[in-house]
Amino acid sequence: MTEFHRPDDPAAAALQATLTARHAAYRRRGLALDLTRGKPCPEQLDLSLEMLTCVDERGFRAADGTDCRNYGGLDGLPEAKRLFADLMGVEVEEIVIGGNASLSLMYDTLLRAMVKGVGPDLPPWGRLPRVRFLCPSPGYDRHFSICEHLGMELIPVSMDDRGPDMAQVERLAAEDEAIKGIWCVPRYSNPTGVVYDPDVVARLAAMPTRAADFRIFWDDAYAVHHLVDTPPPLPDILEACRRAGHPDRVLLFASTSKITFPGSGVALMAGSRRNMDFVRREMFFQTIGPDKLNQLRHVRFLKDREGIAAHMRRHAAILKPKFAAVQATLARELEGAGIARWSCPQGGYFISFDTLPGCARRVVQLAGEAGVKLTPAGATFPLGRDPEDRNIRIAPTFAPLADIGPAMEILAVSTQLAALEQRTR
Repeated sequence: MTEFHRPDDPAAAALQATLTARHAAYRRRGLALDLTRGKPCPEQLDLSLEMLTCVDERGFRAADGTDCRNYGGLDGLPEAKRLFADLMGVEVEEIVIGGNASLSLMYDTLLRAMVKGVGPDLPPWGRLPRVRFLCPSPGYDRHFSICEHLGMELIPVSMDDRGPDMAQVERLAAEDEAIKGIWCVPRYSNPTGVVYDPDVVARLAAMPTRAADFRIFWDDAYAVHHLVDTPPPLPDILEACRRAGHPDRVLLFASTSKITFPGSGVALMAGSRRNMDFVRREMFFQTIGPDKLNQLRHVRFLKDREGIAAHMRRHAAILKPKFAAVQATLARELEGAGIARWSCPQGGYFISFDTLPGCARRVVQLAGEAGVKLTPAGATFPLGRDPEDRNIRIAPTFAPLADIGPAMEILAVSTQLAALEQRTR
């Protein structure tokens, strides 16, 4: 633990000299450690190698005899729909199986909303004077960039350890017809690792909204990505919306990108039957069918809900030591200093790290000079603007375990140097 003193205290000068020397030593080592994106590591990808052989020249037909090499199956193979409907807790008629990326489904859904609306009797958002979207922050930068790309106005909403600040969300959604939706990563939120509290889920489902076509974009990207044996529960948002009288309010998304192969996964979209019927009608003009061979591979490899759970336990065995190394190093270097705080998630792919206000950009710069590449400060906020300049997203999954300790030491030294610089200004 580092003890911080007043800037005019001789101990402060000694501490700065020690930290500067440590930072210089790391720079001389010429490290090149990348913690920018939440990618599975090669050892995780190896877990799914069987997928490369479970469909071959003799086994390309689905259970109903469908030739998966050919066109057709607009919304997915029946057995794929059954498998992933069970995973998402929806009916088979309430799910669409897409291509390899849920981000593409989310982009298509928002673009469709701009051009065609979110239902057959609802106006296209693109004809409105303005469209605004609620963005719980810190959050996922790619969600925000989709809205920015489509010309929407992004409204930051505070996050705490229960989920988005519902007092803010309810007030904003009730007073402004231009607010058409909210982004949610409800389970192991990116980057904080928060799991939405049942009260938050219930309030999202029931709250009055000025816009009749308000939509919750429910990105359950880390639905099965647990790091603990008894994961925290997440209420069924679709059922909560039904009970509240808003059955069409939520659109759910997920994928197998971090379950199997990120570049060759399966994307999932679910919602009310009315919503999914609308999506299927619109998809008719977009595609003649998805990659059914890939869907068949997933069904044969994962098999069922228990097969998925067993597979994810193997993922967790690889990731737990990396997350533990982050926690142990940061605690040793920074705990009690009063200059940083960080999350301790029970699942997902990220750790959220907060510096003193006004220090995050400097920390990222110092860490980069010492050989650790971090996600840019501010990336977890709309337009890349963290109003307090304090949040940094840590992505420990891809790096080798042996690199995690040195990377976190560099982050800790950089955080202390930035804090000392701020206190002497």
